[in-house]
Amino acid sequence: MNKKQKKMARRIDVGGGLFLLGLILKNFIPYAGEVLMVAAWVAAGHEVLRDAFEKIKAKKPFDEDFLMTVASVCAIFLGEFIEAAAVMLFFQVGELFESIAVERSRKSVAALMDLRPDVAYILVDGEWEESDPEDVQVGDLIRVNPGERIPVDGVVVEGMASVDTSKITGESVPADVAAGDRVLSGCIDLSGVLTVRAESEFASSTVARILDLMDSASEGRSKTESLITRFAQVYTPCVVYAALALAFLPPLFTGFDFATWVHRALNFLVVSCPCALVISVPLAYFSGMGAVSKAGMIAKGGIALENLAKVDTFVFDKTGTLTTGDFRVVRVESDHADLLALVAGAEKASGHPIARAIVRAAGDAPEAADVREIPGQGIFARVKGHEVHAGNRRLMDALGLEAPEVGGSTVVYAAGDGEYAGAIVLEDTVKDGAKEALASLHRLGVKESCMLTGDREAAAKLAARELGMTDYRSGLLPQDKLTEVQKQLDAGKIVAFVGDGVNDAPVLSVAQVGVAMGGVGSDAAVEASDLVLLKDDLLGLPKALKIARRTIAIARQNIAFALIVKFGVMLLSIPGIANMWMAVFADVGVAMICILNSFRAMKSEV
Repeated sequence: MNKKQKKMARRIDVGGGLFLLGLILKNFIPYAGEVLMVAAWVAAGHEVLRDAFEKIKAKKPFDEDFLMTVASVCAIFLGEFIEAAAVMLFFQVGELFESIAVERSRKSVAALMDLRPDVAYILVDGEWEESDPEDVQVGDLIRVNPGERIPVDGVVVEGMASVDTSKITGESVPADVAAGDRVLSGCIDLSGVLTVRAESEFASSTVARILDLMDSASEGRSKTESLITRFAQVYTPCVVYAALALAFLPPLFTGFDFATWVHRALNFLVVSCPCALVISVPLAYFSGMGAVSKAGMIAKGGIALENLAKVDTFVFDKTGTLTTGDFRVVRVESDHADLLALVAGAEKASGHPIARAIVRAAGDAPEAADVREIPGQGIFARVKGHEVHAGNRRLMDALGLEAPEVGGSTVVYAAGDGEYAGAIVLEDTVKDGAKEALASLHRLGVKESCMLTGDREAAAKLAARELGMTDYRSGLLPQDKLTEVQKQLDAGKIVAFVGDGVNDAPVLSVAQVGVAMGGVGSDAAVEASDLVLLKDDLLGLPKALKIARRTIAIARQNIAFALIVKFGVMLLSIPGIANMWMAVFADVGVAMICILNSFRAMKSEV
């Protein structure tokens, strides 16, 4: 328990001890029971009384502290000392239970917040110097000892070790790394000394991005959470006025005993406390976020889970999302022996997966000059004295060149000095688990899955058939993806878009749920998304969908259960059927049951 919880526990111990002592002595010593019950009331509830008084002074009295204070004070004036002490004591027990529950539910999410490395050992003039991780520069050599966190993203240049990646990717099995392997910041070196060359500064590293995401995650409150907050703000003053009416109006018009109706009003007040709703509903959402984080993903608030649970259509980017993006050249159709080299020279400066594959296939790419990207079509450069255009068929059409139809999933057409020169055929591979993920989504009731790609019809059709997609669109420019998703939204579909590139950011923002592939995804895509897959594993999607649906179901169960019980006991309080002990159960007991139910959302395995 934390410091605050220990103080609450001490108040309960003292108050409970005085309460039990009062029950024992009230039959033996005159007024001992009353005195001890008042003492128990003060010991258990003095902070509640103080908070209620402070809120009254601030003219914001209507909350659970105010309700408990009014109910217990009135009970004392009516001579119901045992009930007054019991109400305050059980209220404190409920508050402690709620505090422990909230802390427990936060642990899985907070575990991600404990990722920040404490130190970085940087090689400076042949010596390893202890530095702050934020001092690491790109290209620095870093030593990571067993038990330490890797401070920034980098590549192992020396050493072998097992690395715990569970807090980053959700993968429970440690990864073995050696020279040439990429490692992510925040992961723990379990064995062996590693020398790592930094590929990023701390501010742009994986761990920094995750911490930023987690900081903003709590801001995205669901509609249900916001509704409960607004409900409590209206509900609490209403029940206070209703209790006042119940206490004073019946005696005035019926002539019944005034004390009896005040007692019934007190029961009404105790029952009416909205803490079961105010605590358990946000707790359910937070527990769901914790379950998602344990599964290697980050949900940006309850609103992300709420929207995800409703999704009926998943729309996917292709390259880097459904496919590995690791293209390979399978053939070159050209009469020019140096076509591959010339195109590689033009593509050398590009970071596009297709460009990298061409450069890799060419081996030694020549230098290029006057390199210009042609948006949505390809690239132009001067290579070895030639004007080289390389890109899709639209580029050839724009140049007024007639290019033959070339078979293959992905084709790069090339022109040299204004004449058609040939084509380079590449293939992409479907990601491991992508087909299984789509099949799982369809089994979960997702009606449609659609792939959006700038690739040719042949490549798109082949990939869609292999993956089991219900639909696809090919030959799209970046702005066309936004148009296609907007069409889905206009048709009344609840759309989740999954992408990873910079050009996906606008689409991620407009979809009800934007899902970014966090490992390879761009900063813009991650920032625009609602759900981040840290492991770049599409099998996380059906898992996240099941967690989201379960979380929403649990939140609704809590709402229904709390309202039914509370309104039932409130109605029974009016004719005097419900006593104070029933009222305490309807308040503290219901809150505890709802909290325990919220814990079910914490399970990442569904």
